[in-house]
Amino acid sequence: MAQTPIQAADGAKITFTIRPSEERGNADHGWLKTFHTFNFADYYDPRYEGYGPLRVINEDRVEPREGFGTHSHREFEIMSYIISGNLEHRDSMSNVEVMKRGDVQLTSAGTGIRHSEKTDGDNQVHFLQIWSVPNKRGLTPKYYHRHFSDEEKRQGWVAVVGKIGDEGVSDSREGTGPTPVHSNLWLYATLLGAGKTIDHPLKYSKGYIHVVQTSGYNTEKSKGNRVKLNGAVELGEGDGAFVTNGGENEIVKIENIGDGEAELLFFDLD
Repeated sequence: MAQTPIQAADGAKITFTIRPSEERGNADHGWLKTFHTFNFADYYDPRYEGYGPLRVINEDRVEPREGFGTHSHREFEIMSYIISGNLEHRDSMSNVEVMKRGDVQLTSAGTGIRHSEKTDGDNQVHFLQIWSVPNKRGLTPKYYHRHFSDEEKRQGWVAVVGKIGDEGVSDSREGTGPTPVHSNLWLYATLLGAGKTIDHPLKYSKGYIHVVQTSGYNTEKSKGNRVKLNGAVELGEGDGAFVTNGGENEIVKIENIGDGEAELLFFDLD
């Protein structure tokens, strides 16, 4: 990781390594504006191969009537977290679905699937595409869909993805509770208002926090909403931070120090 680790300022045995938004991989293809937290497509940096089971966090904006044509995946679990606009998904398992804000869709590609993702409607779609490596190969391909409201996220952390087999995680295609994933990965989302604080008890040895770039596409230094982690690290929109848990029962404390509502994702990883 390129940045110098920063120790929590409140005595917690936690270090943060910032991933500045402007240093992410970035490409503007006209129809697609994309950022890459980890290596993807033409972007490569040996320091960003992955983190725990995480391999991809792409923040994508796709123009109307455009998208990713039919292509193949295997041995990855691929999640779409919709921020704004509508995204149409079609796949070789006969799933056809239009996803909107608050939706999380996960395809466990396993032995292999083909799918396409395209903007539905007249507005740009803004979403995060996330890939993780399952803890076993050769899984039977499966499709999952969940919806999580803004109202839920304003009340605290909402577990939107969770490890299959853990309490509260169902293997059903639809339903409530976290979307199931076959690895030590939990993903939480929240909408944190200006001046508010929220705690996150660390579940595993690693974490990653991402501040969604909600106020508009920006390839320069982060702007918009800002948060502070354990009194030590400030992040703006598009920024992220790798979290290292050096103790037991450690807590990441997050304060919104900006003027607006920040959309945050927190990955617990091992």
